[in-house]
Amino acid sequence: MQIRKKITITYVALSVFSTLLLCIIMFFLFQQNNSYYFLKRLQDRAKIVASIHYQHDPQKAEYFREFKANGLEEMINEKDYVLRVNGTNSFEYNTDLHLSPDFYNNVMKNGSGWEQEGHQYYYAQIFNEGRNQYMVIVTARDRRGNTTSLYLTRIMIFGGLAFVILAFFLGRFLARRVINPVSRITKEVNRISASNLHNRLPLDGTEDSDEIADLTRTFNDMLDRLETSFEIQANFINNASHELKTPITTIMAETEIALLKQRTVEEYSASLESIGRQAARLSSLTESLLKLTQTGYDGKKQVQDVTRIDELLMDVKCDLDRLYPGNRISIIMGELPEDESLLIIPCNKPLLELAIGNIIANGVKYSDNNEVFVSLAVGVRDIKVVITDIGIGIPPEDIPYLYEPFFRGKKASRYTGYGLGLPLAMKIIRMHNGELIIQSEPDKGTVVTIVFNRDDIKKSNLKS
Repeated sequence: MQIRKKITITYVALSVFSTLLLCIIMFFLFQQNNSYYFLKRLQDRAKIVASIHYQHDPQKAEYFREFKANGLEEMINEKDYVLRVNGTNSFEYNTDLHLSPDFYNNVMKNGSGWEQEGHQYYYAQIFNEGRNQYMVIVTARDRRGNTTSLYLTRIMIFGGLAFVILAFFLGRFLARRVINPVSRITKEVNRISASNLHNRLPLDGTEDSDEIADLTRTFNDMLDRLETSFEIQANFINNASHELKTPITTIMAETEIALLKQRTVEEYSASLESIGRQAARLSSLTESLLKLTQTGYDGKKQVQDVTRIDELLMDVKCDLDRLYPGNRISIIMGELPEDESLLIIPCNKPLLELAIGNIIANGVKYSDNNEVFVSLAVGVRDIKVVITDIGIGIPPEDIPYLYEPFFRGKKASRYTGYGLGLPLAMKIIRMHNGELIIQSEPDKGTVVTIVFNRDDIKKSNLKS
């Protein structure tokens, strides 16, 4: 069922329920009010009947009869009875009255009472005349109340039906008013595809803060992220294709040239060396791409190892000493905590070594083998690894693109590389619930801070 129909049906159902409840309450209150005022009229007549009975003066008795007949509004089937009370539970009985014993007992006990049979009311009250007591009973039919009740019932029935019909159209209008913005958003979103990701959903008012405006902004934010992802993916594919194509083209060209005619041993050796260099470049590039893929598209992967962060840094230093024998890397441990458990970090050790090693290697490479300082600070709340170099630095305009694969700044293009090391390091560190912070100033150096929050480390332990 469509939401529009659900809203309409729900609105009509709630309207019918509330209208029915209101009609029942109104009818009940009307009946109560009508009974109250009708009994007040019977009470007035009972007092007049008692006054007529008390009078021993014929003229006064006639006056009360005239007043009762002409001064009060006529009542249907009006009759009155005067019964003498003989004792506490004894009184004269009139055979024309067919009232329940409970009615008489209630009147004798409370001094007054009433009873209703259909639309016929009976009201009784005890009066004292000297030492004697009398029970005056007045009865009449409430025809006006009955007629008014029927009239009110008809009004409620026909008015209720009319209101239900009105509620149906109002419900449809309300549903259309609520759903139309959502339908408009759905229609606009269906028009957007990979070829026109630059399109955005229009906002009716810039100051709107309702749920529809929030939904529109959420869709636009999602489209911004999708467009960025598509652009990054397109750039990645183009750059990867170019980087892979260059060594392959060189290898094929060298091979074709070498096979055109007989060559000397020196010429074959030179060609094989060139092919070997290009093959090594291709191997290195392929390995970097595979490691980038190994971290996962969303940067999340189950960690499996548990190691000490200080030992991991020393292992990274040993690996870099083999790659760069004359490096000037300094590991600064500072004061390590007495509690060795604070040094433990759950990780995928080969990948984390690769990430930290790439960052330190960048410091060595882009500082022309100048000094690189790696400091470790272990606290109760976090673990920090700070890598500082005094190299060429990073221009401010290049910083937003550092984590895009194959991106290389103007200054960095003078050095050998593919632009995969930092994106790979960022993915691995994010995979370990860490944070990578880069601060740099051109021609002065770069400070890279890796932070592992202690709470996130505990969560990783639980997952392991």
